[in-house]
Amino acid sequence: MKRATLLKSIVAAAVVGAGAFAAAPAMSAEKDGVKDDIRVVKIRAGEPIVIGVYAVMSGPDTALGLDQWRGVQIAADDVGSEVAGHPIRFLVEDELCSAEGGQTAATKIAANTQTVIALGGSCSSASTPAIPIFWKAGIPDVGISPSSPALTDPGRGPDYDGFVRVIYNDLWAGKEVADWAVNVMGFKRFATIHDGSPYAEKLVRVFQKRLGELNGELVSDEAVSPTDVDMRPVLTKIATSKPDFIYSPTFVAATAYMLRQKQEIAGLENTMFVGSDASFGAQLLEAAGKDVLGYKITTTAQEIEAQGKGYGPMREKYKEMFGEYPIQGFHGNAYDAFMIAKVAIEKVAIEKDGSTYVPIAALTAALKATKDHPGMTGNLTCDQYGDCAVYKFAVYEFNSYDKDTLEMGKNPHRIYPESF
Repeated sequence: MKRATLLKSIVAAAVVGAGAFAAAPAMSAEKDGVKDDIRVVKIRAGEPIVIGVYAVMSGPDTALGLDQWRGVQIAADDVGSEVAGHPIRFLVEDELCSAEGGQTAATKIAANTQTVIALGGSCSSASTPAIPIFWKAGIPDVGISPSSPALTDPGRGPDYDGFVRVIYNDLWAGKEVADWAVNVMGFKRFATIHDGSPYAEKLVRVFQKRLGELNGELVSDEAVSPTDVDMRPVLTKIATSKPDFIYSPTFVAATAYMLRQKQEIAGLENTMFVGSDASFGAQLLEAAGKDVLGYKITTTAQEIEAQGKGYGPMREKYKEMFGEYPIQGFHGNAYDAFMIAKVAIEKVAIEKDGSTYVPIAALTAALKATKDHPGMTGNLTCDQYGDCAVYKFAVYEFNSYDKDTLEMGKNPHRIYPESF
């Protein structure tokens, strides 16, 4: 294990914000004879290559972002903490899983004119405002887990031209949830709850659209705020419509309140309550307690056998480096985001007079040209709109509220499909 190089990465991560490289020269579309349609980043011999990382690092969804930052660190350590012959300097910002957090994080990272690329964010609500800020500064962004369909929609607009992602598109996920609920489970009456975030609302809308195609009946369509603590009025309203199935792809806090308060609502005792991987983590078990038992989440399959060939060793390295096995489900995606960024940078980097030049338009084109990359989550190939992920739909159910038992595939254990 390259402990020294890992330490350099971790120490460098503390150098964050707009003032980190105040003396860095302004970027332009031509530098020392190297031309590009957007800008060129010059990295002198011995200087670091600057990579931004923005993820949710505080609040009830901390595990989501911390898990991703750890995945990036493992990837960096695996390549000796160097890209294109330069040591890596990470600029790490907390995107808070919110629009305001994403805007602030992107602004701080983009203010450093040496930033070559950004990795993140964790949440669509943060990435939606962050991506245009990065792109205005000429910084491409490799999304780790923002899955909103809007981010790669053909009509998304030029502000998102610098974006690709290694997380699945919720157009796939929402459809698969509906197919499973209707065709496999045989449910007929459905209710949905979202929290107004780009992630949850878009996922619910895709689910509802597919329900209509399958002749499923939507009997209640509700919304809560991520900061709500009393879910009883919404749950009581839903109970009057007598659904068989409630789909609520909300984050940890809102989900925990719903799981606890659902038990108090007459008429919902036998209603299946299903969420998404956004609520996965030890904090959910701590907040929901015994009421998490039987709760189901849908996601892409995350057991070792469903991942890429290198995932097993990566998982063991995670344990060695951080003292525990993965705490959330997107460390592999984060590893893949770093690696496709590295490959693309090294593909376009130009060595001249002892310095390295990275042309950003060429870098963005190389990212979008990613094909059959052997990632931790499977082989990744990007389409013209930036969707690069592999998706294997699966449903998991919690069987214990002891957070020490938390491990995808065990608690929660997979209930669908039986095998891959």
